[in-house]
Amino acid sequence: MRIAQISPLYESVPPKLYGGTERVVHYITEELVRQGHEVTLFASGDSSCSCRLVSPIKKSTRLNSSNRDELVNHFTMMEMVEKEAANFDIIHYHLDYLTFPIIRRSPSVHVSTLHGRLDLPELQPLYTEYSDIPIISISNSQRKPVYFANWKGTVYHGLPLDLYKFNPQGGQYLTFLGRISPEKRLDRAIAIAKKASIPLKIAAKVDKADKEYFEARIRHLLDHPLIEFIGEIGDHEKEEFLGKSLGLLYPIDWPEPFGLAMIEAMACGTPVIAYNNGSVPEIINEGTTGYIVNSIDEAARAVRKLPETDRKRTRAVFEKRFSAERMIKDYIGIYESMLKDRVIKSTRLGKNKLSA
Repeated sequence: MRIAQISPLYESVPPKLYGGTERVVHYITEELVRQGHEVTLFASGDSSCSCRLVSPIKKSTRLNSSNRDELVNHFTMMEMVEKEAANFDIIHYHLDYLTFPIIRRSPSVHVSTLHGRLDLPELQPLYTEYSDIPIISISNSQRKPVYFANWKGTVYHGLPLDLYKFNPQGGQYLTFLGRISPEKRLDRAIAIAKKASIPLKIAAKVDKADKEYFEARIRHLLDHPLIEFIGEIGDHEKEEFLGKSLGLLYPIDWPEPFGLAMIEAMACGTPVIAYNNGSVPEIINEGTTGYIVNSIDEAARAVRKLPETDRKRTRAVFEKRFSAERMIKDYIGIYESMLKDRVIKSTRLGKNKLSA
């Protein structure tokens, strides 16, 4: 199958440091190539892949200090894709709704995986207008606010099985991995660690939009003997950071569409303690791969259960539910279904023309 993968340009594929969507695009692209498909990746020029790379810019926008408009290059890239559209069996976008006005008018077979939150009120009229655009969710929870959209399926993220080694021992500290922002609730993670009297290591980035929040609400909380702020880390550092952890704290305060950090921890055998929001109940097997909580007290009690968690079983659940191979099996199923529908529609159209 000839497949185009269209990545955001904010980070390289894979990202040099933090990056969720671009990281998933990398796993999708590499697994498709491994399975024998002909893939073209549209991404920033500092990306690395095992397939043909087409780039509208040399460097991803977040690491390019001279870039002042992060959207303009995406429009250039979308035109590049359309010029080559006839060369692909299917085009898979990862740009959320940015592409909708263009692909609505395109004759190509296309689908868009939505990676962001959909609960914002202003999105309701947009998805009502574009209810014909075929889209894919990354959790069933994510799609609820726009249940009426043209959903083609839910595909959970997956990781290569050899990305992180299983650590059967774990460690004596808790971890927090991701972004420092109001919805990620690092303040809760710190409170949980203090309540449980367990050290907490924090590997997280601070976006420009969240610097004020970090300075006003978080920085003073880091000055505590149990708290260690490491900063932003890359993929190559996560195996040790997560594998040697007693457990990952994920005390979110928003409808998380997926939560890649949860399955990264599980890949290392590390259980997760997460608040009951968004995709969390779909990702965590209560009592097996972690614990779902609703308060700091509940989370602190769950911390005491972490040494009893079967890390080998946690890894086994990851391998069964969240591998890149399983993810691509799901995506290929959707691709094939959409291509089949196109053939059926073309056949019907041909018959109608003959009968007319």
